[in-house]
Amino acid sequence: MSDAIRFEDQVVIVTGAGGGLGRAHALLFARHGARVVVNDLGGSTHGEGANASAADKVVEEIRAFGGTAVANHDSVTDGDKIVQTALDHFGRIDVLVNNAGILRDKSFHKMEDADWDLVYKVHVEGAYKTTHAAWSHLREQNFGRVIFTSSTSGIYGNFGQSNYGMAKLGLYGLTRTLAIEGRKNNILVNAIAPTGATRMTEGLIPPQVFEQLKPELVSPLVVYLGSAACQDTGGLFEVGGGWVGKVRWERSLGAGFDPKAGFSPDDVAAQWQRICDFEGAAHPADNVEALKEMMANLQKYAL
Repeated sequence: MSDAIRFEDQVVIVTGAGGGLGRAHALLFARHGARVVVNDLGGSTHGEGANASAADKVVEEIRAFGGTAVANHDSVTDGDKIVQTALDHFGRIDVLVNNAGILRDKSFHKMEDADWDLVYKVHVEGAYKTTHAAWSHLREQNFGRVIFTSSTSGIYGNFGQSNYGMAKLGLYGLTRTLAIEGRKNNILVNAIAPTGATRMTEGLIPPQVFEQLKPELVSPLVVYLGSAACQDTGGLFEVGGGWVGKVRWERSLGAGFDPKAGFSPDDVAAQWQRICDFEGAAHPADNVEALKEMMANLQKYAL
């Protein structure tokens, strides 16, 4: 193992770290010298119940190889308590990995409010609460790394996961904005869309593939994104099975109409092929770049 990336004297919080991806992240951070807060409520993949043993076992694993870790058993919706655990035991926080999540899969016409609300509460509100509690501390020390866990179900959609897809893509919207707000204080914020063999994906992935998608094949990216070596921010990375790729938005150059004269639905229909043509597509990095084609069209008809 390379020792170039190290976390001595740094404190890392990993939520949902009692098993699966979170456990793998916590173990690898600890092996690289971090002091780790292992958070896990210990509930089911559907968000029911609680069991302190999940987080405790991971702490025992870390301590067994000489690492430093403490357990936290709070729900991510009480994110301030998780951050306080880091402060009480270690006096600081440097890296936050928002990993905790649940599934309540149902086709949309069968979706109940409880299924929608609980997935939102754990994924979105939980990540918000924990990150918001940590944010002022990261600003004060002028350093921080935050990693959100998105999903290909949010990027591309997936049958039966309207609630989960909504939450996971919402976390990328949060990633983009916090990346902008955090940069001046050296707080870099990125998101991953992982594929790993965990309790949440068991039965959803063919067994022969499932066995090869070890959670440990996701964690090296997370540890890199949490390090001072990483200078990227606002990124979204798909990762799994030993492969990592970066995702970016793409938009066609579109078609322009005279804003003074106006245009009709028939005009849109006539230009539909051009509107949907991705040849020479743009890849806006921010809101300013996103407005480029629209502003060019306004200028074209300015006179």
